[in-house]
Amino acid sequence: MFDNESASVGLPIRIVVLTIIGMIGIYTILSAVTSTPFVPDTMFASSNCSSFNLTNGTGDSPYLTINVFDNDGRPVGDANVIVWGPSREKVAGGITDADGEFEYRLLNVSLPRGKTEGYLSVKVMQDGYLDYSNDYFLKVKKV
Repeated sequence: MFDNESASVGLPIRIVVLTIIGMIGIYTILSAVTSTPFVPDTMFASSNCSSFNLTNGTGDSPYLTINVFDNDGRPVGDANVIVWGPSREKVAGGITDADGEFEYRLLNVSLPRGKTEGYLSVKVMQDGYLDYSNDYFLKVKKV
């Protein structure tokens, strides 16, 4: 009944070739998906107070504590912290401890000329996280 077997002779070779091409395609897709770049996490900072007063517009800040934490509320240790005074002249910097805390005090802080209030700015940097910066981190008022 079926004397022509030419179609069945080439069929196994075609199946093997198509299987190999399919496997190469799957490998390419999987390697592209697994080699996507690492997305850094975000971190935040908070302070133990929201503002402080300066007599006559100059003076020392109180001892302030910055707490650095990630999205899940876990402390971020060994993060670099930089704090600028309102006039951007005085700077404090350091590294958070294992609990994500950094204590600092700015000496001889002054408000910009003609201003009765200003803000401390902060920038926090750590590997594996996006940099956090806030130009209105802590309010400073003249009394």
